[in-house]
Amino acid sequence: MKWLIYLLLAAGLGFGWFKFMSDGKAHALEKRIEQIQNSGGEDEDLAKAKADLTGHKNERTFTGILLAFVSAGLVGVVFVIDVLPAIAQRMTHAVYDSAEEVEQDALHDARSKLAQGDYAGAIEAFQRAAAEDPMNRVPWVEIAKIYREHLEDPASAITTLRTALEGQEWEINDASYLMFRVAELYDEDCQDRASATVILQQVIDQFPETRHAANARHRLHEWGVI
Repeated sequence: MKWLIYLLLAAGLGFGWFKFMSDGKAHALEKRIEQIQNSGGEDEDLAKAKADLTGHKNERTFTGILLAFVSAGLVGVVFVIDVLPAIAQRMTHAVYDSAEEVEQDALHDARSKLAQGDYAGAIEAFQRAAAEDPMNRVPWVEIAKIYREHLEDPASAITTLRTALEGQEWEINDASYLMFRVAELYDEDCQDRASATVILQQVIDQFPETRHAANARHRLHEWGVI
């Protein structure tokens, strides 16, 4: 339906431009002026013909501007609604398709083993995924989750996340996320609020003036530490 509307509008504009470009009225008026001048006709007839020609040219100029404006508007609408999203989608796929392939290939086996209850196998598979995509925090987080939720081993979960933190130069968002998970494990699973406090203070010190520091400061305030 949308493309039918576009087609009808384009056809209407095409017809308008055809009529605009094939206009013969100006030629006829110019010929009439020439005839009046050659025949020595009355000045009133000559003045009227010239006025008609001027008015016609002004009207034609206005019509041309209007057609150009409407044409540009139609092109702009089509570009914004259809062309631009298509370009953005292609660029998005170009950026993320390779990462999605890694996600599907490297993590598929790990998630499959996890679903089967093969936690040791899932940990090994997630470790391989982490080796293939070192800057992806997901495998590390999943390993820690297995230790915490399925194997009831928060100490190993903490060790996993600390190993991840120490082994890479993470982006701020990733590093702070991992540090918050370590603090959470210390506080909720190990009842070691002192260690959790140290981790949150590190977030504040390493990433000052960020929302992560603000969140850490808020948590410490809730605990009555600051």
